[in-house]
Amino acid sequence: MSPREARDGERGSAVAEFTMVAALVLALFLGIVQVAFAQHVRALVIDAAAEGARLAARADREPEDGVARTRELISTALSASYADDVVATTTLRAGLPVVEVTVRAPLPIVGLLGPSGTMTVAGHALEEAP
Repeated sequence: MSPREARDGERGSAVAEFTMVAALVLALFLGIVQVAFAQHVRALVIDAAAEGARLAARADREPEDGVARTRELISTALSASYADDVVATTTLRAGLPVVEVTVRAPLPIVGLLGPSGTMTVAGHALEEAP
């Protein structure tokens, strides 16, 4: 078999190889983007919960104020559907009163519109004395 015959047998394989590698690289890129997006959503929800807890912990505020602020922040940053399950409670930690704002929100698996899992995050703040 001459070198020319060997090359002729591989004709067209570069196009097929490029297509397969491009599809693999695209899938990898989209997976990385999706993980980054899920982390971004998680960070936004944690930040909103912490801000709501800080507001609810003020001496002149109630836990419901923290829930409302958390919902407002999440609705502004993401979507109102992410702010459906927000709860504020007052608990004791190490003998000190603490306000805890807990958020259960969807964790996006395929963009904001696709199927999703559920994440639960909480923000805490030391309650001020009146």
